[in-house]
Amino acid sequence: MPYGGQGPRRQDAQRNRLAIIQAAVSMMSDPRSLGVMPEIARRAGVGQATLYRHFPDRNALADAVIAYEISRLEACAGDPDHPVAFRDLLREVLRAQVTMRSLVALTHRLDAGTRERHKRRIVTALAGPLRRAQERREVRGDFHARDLELLFGMVEGILQGGEDLVAAQEAACRSIELVLDGLFRCGVPAPGADVRGAVGGVTA
Repeated sequence: MPYGGQGPRRQDAQRNRLAIIQAAVSMMSDPRSLGVMPEIARRAGVGQATLYRHFPDRNALADAVIAYEISRLEACAGDPDHPVAFRDLLREVLRAQVTMRSLVALTHRLDAGTRERHKRRIVTALAGPLRRAQERREVRGDFHARDLELLFGMVEGILQGGEDLVAAQEAACRSIELVLDGLFRCGVPAPGADVRGAVGGVTA
């Protein structure tokens, strides 16, 4: 085996770990699913012993799932060849709080340092697309990357504010769209665009 190469066992372990994480993502995105460990193992095509060898409890699995989802966000937000609009990225992050309720609930059981690390990675990943959107005058200039945490807290507060889960989810989704409409400056032209006569026939 070449120096630094990975043997078959190591590669199998990595595949199993990824399969478990992806199965957990799928289950945690389904509001009808309880996300129980035996079902995650079944969907991943591994035995429960293999699952618990990688993730001894649900907290460890939740930590890995969050890190996996953030890595996907970072890859998407940082791809210069296929840039994704900041509005689309932010909507997906906020709506994930609604759709992945079982994962969000598990995050509250993680230690404060781990939660803060994940939150910092999300904010950092979104900071670049936010800056580019502001340079194009698509987003109000007084919105800062640190304000993203306010939006996360708003969605979480709405979801926890009522006993009717379906109604709370609908309210959260509605609030997300209202916030996005207020945050993004609809109709603002790109820098350098000729806007003479665009409003009420007024010219410079």
